[in-house]
Amino acid sequence: MTIRVLLADDQALLRGTFRMLIDSCDDLEVVAEATDGADAIRLTREHRPDVVVMDVRMPGTDGLTATETICADPGLADTRVLILTTFENDEHVARALRAGASGFLGKYVTTDALLEAIRVVASGESLLSPGATKALITQFLATPPPAQSPPLPTAPGIRDLTGRELEVMKLAADGKSNEEIAGDLHLSVLTVRTHIQRAMNKLGARDRAQLVVLAYKNGLVTGLPESAAGPPRRNR
Repeated sequence: MTIRVLLADDQALLRGTFRMLIDSCDDLEVVAEATDGADAIRLTREHRPDVVVMDVRMPGTDGLTATETICADPGLADTRVLILTTFENDEHVARALRAGASGFLGKYVTTDALLEAIRVVASGESLLSPGATKALITQFLATPPPAQSPPLPTAPGIRDLTGRELEVMKLAADGKSNEEIAGDLHLSVLTVRTHIQRAMNKLGARDRAQLVVLAYKNGLVTGLPESAAGPPRRNR
């Protein structure tokens, strides 16, 4: 099945480069290009892509504001946003995660890493760069979100999680991939994915990134991640 991608960046050269790169893959297709945040919102509603690759700094409506609007729209629940920017700082990561972005990468990433990131977020999982580690998640959870940002889902369903679902959720929040969790708990990767999905459903989490945030918000995990300095990883 082809993953449909919308590119949002005010630099035509970058959009053109990304389009050629993405369209060269049999499983990926660029369906539209946006030059600013307002354009990204309009075209996302029109084309309903699987993934929006979103720049942060654009004229007019910026990429983070556009991400908040897209992720808050119930009609776009199946669209994932991948933030790709040269401005990878704590404030941007925090706001992107609050907004519901499924991935956050710096533009320094390799072409292969970008293509893999699109596939990862399209699958409903999350991918964070080294700058968007749990240390940053911990920091932004300690700071009240701006009034205009959509709130993260509350988690009354935390009491409904089974012991195994809690265990898997904690390991996911510790930055471990599904394969690593499966190895630690002597489970199959498919079983781990099932536990992750059930936990997301019970807690109303949009994707794995929000699941990790909710783990911190509910005190299930504290401290720095084991892989805080490591490269971006796919949660398979």
